[in-house]
This record gives sequence, structure tokens and C-alpha cells, in this order.
Amino acid sequence: VFFHNALPFVGFGFLDNAIMIAAGTQIELSIGVVLGISTMAGKNCQRQNRLFLFSCSSSLAGYVEALASRLGLSIPDLTPKQADMWQTRLSAHLGKAIGVTIGCILGMFPLLFFGEEEEKLEEKN
Repeated sequence: VFFHNALPFVGFGFLDNAIMIAAGTQIELSIGVVLGISTMAGKNCQRQNRLFLFSCSSSLAGYVEALASRLGLSIPDLTPKQADMWQTRLSAHLGKAIGVTIGCILGMFPLLFFGEEEEKLEEKN
């Protein structure tokens, strides 16, 4: 039950964080440069765009679950009584929480590519 819930959430957390970082940074840089707004105003624009970006990444959740089932992740064969046990529900929630945490950590990989761009921007100013 834990792995059945954790694996799709690793994929979802990865996609969500990678999309948020990559697209959010580009939105902030493009709007901030064009409008000449401050960093704080750019951060506010980025926060408002997170709703749009989150809806994009959450639409990918179905594809992540389909991929997990193709990889052989089968639904646990539980009786209704077993599925209603507190241990089963706890395992499911822990799997989702730990899965999305691991996915978000892995999804921070776009940050590895932003260091050079920020240094170039600082040199120009």
C-alpha cells in the first residue's frame, strides 16, 4: 500500500517542482525585464502564476499513474475490511507524503542550470 501510493507521487512531485522552477523563473525574468519591476513584484507575479503552473502539472498526474501501472505497479489486493484499517490508511498517507517529498527534491534539478544566468545578470548591472 505504501509503495503503491508513493511511486506515482514521486513522479508527480518531480514534474510539479521541475515545472514550477523552470517556468516560474522564466516568467519572472521575462515579466520583470519587460516591465522593469522589482524583485519583490516579480516574486508576486510568480506566486500568482503558480496556480496556473500547478494546474498544468496536476493534469499530468493521470499520466504518471498510467506509467506506474505500465511499469508493473499493481493495486494491492485488499478486502474492504483491510482497506478501512487505520494501518492501511496511515501507510497510504505516508506513502503519498514521502513520495511527493522525494519527487520535489529530485525535481529541483533545474536549479543546477540557473547559477550561470544569475551571475551574467549581476555582471551586467
